[in-house]
Amino acid sequence: MNMYNPPHPGEFIKEVYLMPFNISSRTVAEKLNVSPSTFNRLVNEESNVSPEMALRLSKTLGRTPESWLAMQDLYNLWHAKNNIDLALVEKLNVEFQHISAS
Repeated sequence: MNMYNPPHPGEFIKEVYLMPFNISSRTVAEKLNVSPSTFNRLVNEESNVSPEMALRLSKTLGRTPESWLAMQDLYNLWHAKNNIDLALVEKLNVEFQHISAS
């Protein structure tokens, strides 16, 4: 399923966790065991969710680590599709032959 302009995980965290529950970034950073500046870069959409951060977010906020990484990938892919010109990229035509085991 393609999303139109999917949210950055940092925006999602801000809108779903921080603002509705009036939780500070510093509090979440402490729970994640990362520096406040590291978490603020994520929330301010200046950094991406890494596999390590996905594990931390999963334990602290919930959701699976895979869902945090998928959210980041959807965001990155949408922006790449809108910013990369593929006009000069060509398809490689190859034929695969079935190899049977003897």
